[in-house]
Amino acid sequence: MKDQSQGSGPVQSFIKHHFRHFNSATVVDASEAYVRHLQRGDKMMITLAGAMSTAELGISLAEMIRQDKVHAITCTGANLEEDLFNLVAHNHYERIPHYRDLTPDDEMKLLDRHLNRVTDTCIPEGEAIRVLEKHVLKHWKEADTQGKRFLPHEFFYQVIRSEVLKPSYQIPAKDSWLLAACEKNLPIFVPGWEDSTLGNIFAARVHEGVLKHPTTMKSGIEYMMALIDWYGETSARSKIGFFQIGGGIAGDFPICVVPLMVQDLEKNIPVWGYFCQISDSTTSYGSYSGAVPNEKITWGKLDKSTPKFVIESDASIVAPLIFAYVLGW
Repeated sequence: MKDQSQGSGPVQSFIKHHFRHFNSATVVDASEAYVRHLQRGDKMMITLAGAMSTAELGISLAEMIRQDKVHAITCTGANLEEDLFNLVAHNHYERIPHYRDLTPDDEMKLLDRHLNRVTDTCIPEGEAIRVLEKHVLKHWKEADTQGKRFLPHEFFYQVIRSEVLKPSYQIPAKDSWLLAACEKNLPIFVPGWEDSTLGNIFAARVHEGVLKHPTTMKSGIEYMMALIDWYGETSARSKIGFFQIGGGIAGDFPICVVPLMVQDLEKNIPVWGYFCQISDSTTSYGSYSGAVPNEKITWGKLDKSTPKFVIESDASIVAPLIFAYVLGW
């Protein structure tokens, strides 16, 4: 791998020249440590909370995946599905720059038009959600009838590999992180998938009898078991880093696999070998997501020598910059 730690690309040069103090200096430190981590042959997990897919993080994350700078992803169900929503319905999205000025009546008008608002961006129900539902429901039904069971992301991989969505792409395929992940057969872990839009739809179809077996969809416990296997196999060969975007279950779920394996399974495995979190969560509020990295030492997740970084900022701005730095852009 090319040595990028000194910074040679235009983005790297800009960041190193201008980002000298406070959160901005941590961006440089975290980026360079990420690069060194990869140069040693170690692996990296990315965790996605919030609405990063709707923020179109795929533009940079997909290239990170293609260049083997990401080796596993843990994400919310929303981030999983919203990457594909954007892929097939981007032209029908509406941006509302003045969203802070919306009245309740304005919001009702968006609802009447079946536009689901995420900050300044509206996801169209008909062109995004219902289109993807139609295709994934086919795979749900097949598995349900045949007595087969899959994890949520595996159903998405099946839809992608069927190429049924391909004629409907409205963004370049290279800008979809889930397409890139599917091409690599990247391990994905999706805790709490049932609170996503398609998770709600799956529950509705079981409730009304269209699907007979709720167990057709594998559970969060089975995701944890898969994560145990992946972490054990991967950490036997290399250290694994943890790059956390936002907080919540996307971060809290996977980082627990280390103390689970050490304390509950009594296995001798290494702790996470790198940690970086981009967050706006406030520590003083008792937030798990906002806990400083040293607190994770007491839970057996990190070691005192683990490189640790916290960037208290907007992930939709900072994450693409760090990815651009790591990519050498």
